[in-house]
Amino acid sequence: MRTIKLIIVGSFIFLAACGGYNIDTNMSRDVEPFEFTTQDNETLNLEDLDGQWWIADFIFTNCTTVCLPMTSNMALLQEKIKEEDLDVQLISFSVDPDFDTPEVLKEYAAEYEADLDNWTFLTGYDFQTIKELSIKSFQSALIEPPEDSDQVTHGTSFFLVSPEGEVIKKYNGTTSKETDIIIDDLKRVIK
Repeated sequence: MRTIKLIIVGSFIFLAACGGYNIDTNMSRDVEPFEFTTQDNETLNLEDLDGQWWIADFIFTNCTTVCLPMTSNMALLQEKIKEEDLDVQLISFSVDPDFDTPEVLKEYAAEYEADLDNWTFLTGYDFQTIKELSIKSFQSALIEPPEDSDQVTHGTSFFLVSPEGEVIKKYNGTTSKETDIIIDDLKRVIK
């Protein structure tokens, strides 16, 4: 009987240490504090997202490859979030902050018919700052473009972040099928 009690107590401790999420997770990283500029030229910081589930990605507006399907998939995800009536924020960090001004990001958002009520595009930092955030908080590589190019090399994942600011899962952002998996996970952790 004592063994069973120890197993039960141990299970509770394990679940508490793992956040007790109702999904399979593949990450556990705290998002470093940040304060950046939105497409509306306002400020958004990590504290503004306290208590909310959010999905993050890293993109840039003049990308000619992976950002196109990633942003299309984020738009699809936004539609599905609305259909399921889920309270989730979407955050797209620009990895080309010199080019991606708030005005450029606002135009880009309009091209994808983004609802800016729950999808925010961020800029207003230097490349080193976003590189550090990408690597330290999201374990996602970020490399400046070579001298003869304007194409930044960056990760293609979507990241699920808990209301406590912990990155708990990453998904393939270039595949539309992943949006169904994300929705299933969101429904489990939110409801």
